[in-house]
Amino acid sequence: MSGEVGPKFTFQYLDGRKFPSLESKENKELFMKWSMKGRLCIQMFSFDQQFQSYQKDDFAKDFLKDPSVISNLRMITGDKWTVVGHPATNVTAEVVPCSVLSMTYFDRLAEKNVVRESGHISKCFDEFCGEFQISDELRKMLLIDDSDNYCLYSDSERDEFLFRIFFHVCLGGRFNQYEDQLQPYLDVTKQIYKDLISVQKNPDTKELGIISCVYKLTAKDGDDLYYPARTEHENTFSYLVVDPMKRTAIVFYHNFGASEFE
Repeated sequence: MSGEVGPKFTFQYLDGRKFPSLESKENKELFMKWSMKGRLCIQMFSFDQQFQSYQKDDFAKDFLKDPSVISNLRMITGDKWTVVGHPATNVTAEVVPCSVLSMTYFDRLAEKNVVRESGHISKCFDEFCGEFQISDELRKMLLIDDSDNYCLYSDSERDEFLFRIFFHVCLGGRFNQYEDQLQPYLDVTKQIYKDLISVQKNPDTKELGIISCVYKLTAKDGDDLYYPARTEHENTFSYLVVDPMKRTAIVFYHNFGASEFE
């Protein structure tokens, strides 16, 4: 049901909106340690029409053609922060499942000694997966699909937005200094997730449910990828988180690399 259906969405950049998960002193120090500081950002935009999930393709196209978005949406190009700067000709919004409400999702990491009872991450012999050095069972579980513990999470569970955030902060940037304890990864994951998603209580069941719709966002000029970066990387991403009730769209962005920019 995409195409020229329904009203065109227009957007307004909500400048100055702060996100505690990126702003706290403790997290800034962790992002520095993980080689993510200065390469990570969250931005919020408002929009003016009712949104339904079947409109995701039109919504994403309108988003990356809107003057307020293309003049404010940040990305790293080369060695500096820039803005998108021009309308996209080809936009993809991949649905990302978002249903998990508890950090107990990660309790099973202790079941197979990926993490010890003390919270320490179990070490392993060094090996490499692409650009990532694997020195512990956590990164091995995340990256090596034939490892003993990869099956702790099914493919559908790994697709969940909460797991993706955890995956991204654990991998970090090019000069990541890995944690020995699991808790810092869990704390930052929870804080980012809380900043990005919206929940609402069901009036009948009184249970909380997530109302945000999450999409992995990419854009091309013709056949050439240019957003979130010209080169694909496992830890370069842009997620679009839509709150249909508040009519806000949040972009969570990271560009894998070594240098820090502000």
